[in-house]
Amino acid sequence: MAKATTKQMTKAAIVDHLATKNELTKRQIGGVLDTLNSLAYKEAKKGFTIPGLGKIVLADRKARMGRNPQTGEAIKIPARRVVKFRVGKQAKDAILGAR
Repeated sequence: MAKATTKQMTKAAIVDHLATKNELTKRQIGGVLDTLNSLAYKEAKKGFTIPGLGKIVLADRKARMGRNPQTGEAIKIPARRVVKFRVGKQAKDAILGAR
């Protein structure tokens, strides 16, 4: 069975779509996206929610033992902080359909 190939929208395609839908210029939409990104990066330490889409949060991962896939040797993976995106209920329901 052939696998369907679909491409993700590029930033330019997103800007074009939003500009057309909202009757604004591409420059205005691009500015809004850039401002939203900057704000999300700055506020991520406190948690940043995009209503209807999800939330960016920082999480602490504990140190753990892993395995080198080439040699099978056990290695210690250190603790670290990671950025996670939690998809909101509204987005899940819209994409997957309400249960």
